[in-house]
Amino acid sequence: MDLNEYLEILNSGAHIDAGSPVHMYMHGASQEALRLTAELNSGYHTPEEIREIFSRITGKEIDPSFGMFPPFYTDFGKNITVGRGVFINAGCKFQDQGGITIGDGALIGHNVVLATLNHDLDPASRHSMTPAPIHIGKNVWIGANSTILPGVSIGDGAIVAAGAVVTKNVLENTLVGGVPAREIRKL
Repeated sequence: MDLNEYLEILNSGAHIDAGSPVHMYMHGASQEALRLTAELNSGYHTPEEIREIFSRITGKEIDPSFGMFPPFYTDFGKNITVGRGVFINAGCKFQDQGGITIGDGALIGHNVVLATLNHDLDPASRHSMTPAPIHIGKNVWIGANSTILPGVSIGDGAIVAAGAVVTKNVLENTLVGGVPAREIRKL
């Protein structure tokens, strides 16, 4: 299996059985992400160096308008896509096998968790997983310590209040907060 085949399986949302060749590839692919995030998180790097390392993490060219304050953690990296003017603050953790897309101008607060994998509910199959993408629209602001769960889309201009756990889609230009996150008001 190669990276493109693996991404095709992940992006199809196919169930991944524990111990399967896809599952084993997942573990191997994580090693590069661990190495690159360790490089990113060790010592000071200029904004240009951060973009260069993040580009290697994602395997994609990163726009010069992108900004990040490390540390940053991901367990794969190759299924992250970021737009122009995106800022990711310190301590974020992206579990991106299911796919993470972040639109232009989005702001990601401190310690945000984006999780794109669900484990099987059956205890006998608990190590099996199902990927589902997270889509964050343009000019979204995700507050510090929020968690976005698999399969969630956040509409353009929305705000996720600090500490929220987002379990379902958020409409554009809407403020949500709480656990689980609920609409607070339209913006």
